[in-house]
Amino acid sequence: MDLSKGVIFPIGDKFASEDFKGTVYLKMLTGSDTPCPIGNVTFEPACRNSWHVHAGGQILLVTGGYGWYQAWGEAAQELHAGDVVQIPGGVKHWHGATKNSWFTHLAISVLPEKGGTQWLESVDDIDYDKLNSERGLDNE
Repeated sequence: MDLSKGVIFPIGDKFASEDFKGTVYLKMLTGSDTPCPIGNVTFEPACRNSWHVHAGGQILLVTGGYGWYQAWGEAAQELHAGDVVQIPGGVKHWHGATKNSWFTHLAISVLPEKGGTQWLESVDDIDYDKLNSERGLDNE
């Protein structure tokens, strides 16, 4: 599934960050000074972010493609359009595309006044590849 032109919301611009492995696009849909900043985040196949923590929490509304969400110490969840992930403040997690699919979601910052995002280590390539392989998602 190619989401490079966007699905519901514009794809936005390439977002250069050392906290993402691969190419990601970001289109902020609200201002960062609003009570709940909302961004449309689109990941190219195999792109994912590093482990991180949101002080106030985050909600992901999946709008297209296939992806992953994993909280520290828990099994990864495969995500599809229509899935909603509620991430409490202080929970270490990562999210991103499967190895062979684009993935897009709305990222809603919850209680941003509690603080920003704390970026941590990268998701291990071996663990990521194993996850995709176990689910049969590593074919091109």
